[in-house]
Amino acid sequence: MAIIIDGKKTAQDVRNEIKEETLELKAKTGIVPGLAVILVGEDPASKIYVRMKENACKEAGFLSREYKLSADVDESEILSIINDLNNDNEIHGILVQLPLPEHINSDSVIEAVDPQKDVDGFHPYNIGRLFSENPFHMACTPTGIIELLDRYNIGIEGKETVIVGRSNIVGKPLALMLLARHATITMCHTRTKNLPEVTRRAELLIAAAGKPEMITGGMVRDGAVVIDVGINRLESGKLVGDVDFSSVSEKTSYITPVPGGVGPMTIAMLLKNTLNAAVHQQI
Repeated sequence: MAIIIDGKKTAQDVRNEIKEETLELKAKTGIVPGLAVILVGEDPASKIYVRMKENACKEAGFLSREYKLSADVDESEILSIINDLNNDNEIHGILVQLPLPEHINSDSVIEAVDPQKDVDGFHPYNIGRLFSENPFHMACTPTGIIELLDRYNIGIEGKETVIVGRSNIVGKPLALMLLARHATITMCHTRTKNLPEVTRRAELLIAAAGKPEMITGGMVRDGAVVIDVGINRLESGKLVGDVDFSSVSEKTSYITPVPGGVGPMTIAMLLKNTLNAAVHQQI
C-alpha cells in the first residue's frame, strides 16, 4: 500500500521553522521580512490564494502588504507600484498574482520586478540563474516538490523521471531542478506519442498537465513515486488532481493526494523565498 505524502503537515513544519528563523532574524538585526502582493481584478481563485498568503505571512511574523487593483487598471499604474516596491526597504518580496487581465503584458510586469525581490522565481534573470545551476529565487511549486521528496527521504539521483506538463511555472523549472540533482528526465506534453508507454518507465512520475485524472493505474509502473501537481474542480464540485488516485495509489510506493499534497507547499516555499530575500538583501 502506498505511503501518502502529507503536504499539509510538511508545509506546516516548514512554516514553523520559518517562524522561528524570522524571530531570530528580528532579534539579531531588527529586520522583519516583508511581502507585497499585487492582485488585479476579481478572479475568485486568485482572491482565495492571496488571502491564504496573507494569513501565512501573519503566522510567520512577516510584514504583509496587499495592493488590490481593478480589472481595468492601466499597466503603467502596476509598473509604478512595482517601481515603488523595488525601492522600499521594508519589502523584500514582490508577488504579482497571475493571471493578469488580457490588456496587461504579463512579461513586462514580471520583468519590472527587481530579481532579488522576485520571490515567485519567474523573472528571466532568476530562470537564467536556475539554468546555469546557480539559482537565486526558484519557482515555489517545483521547489515545494523537491522539499517533499527530500523530507520523505525519496532519492532523486539516477531516478528515471517523467514530467507530464511543460509550463513555465512547474514543468520546465522542475526539470532543471531535478536535472541538477542528477535525475534522468523525460518531459511529456499533449503531443507526446504513446504517453502510457513513457509514463510506465518512470520511477518518479510528476503529473502537471492540468487535466483531471488523466494518469490512470495502467500508466504507472509498480513501486513508482507519483507526485500530483494538478488541482481541478469537477462539475460535482469535487477537487481532483491530474492522477486517478484510487487506481494509481494501488501501484505506487509513495503518492501525493489532492488536496493536501503539493498545494500547501507552494505558499511555504513563497515564505522561505521571502525570508531568504530579507537575509540576502541585508548582506
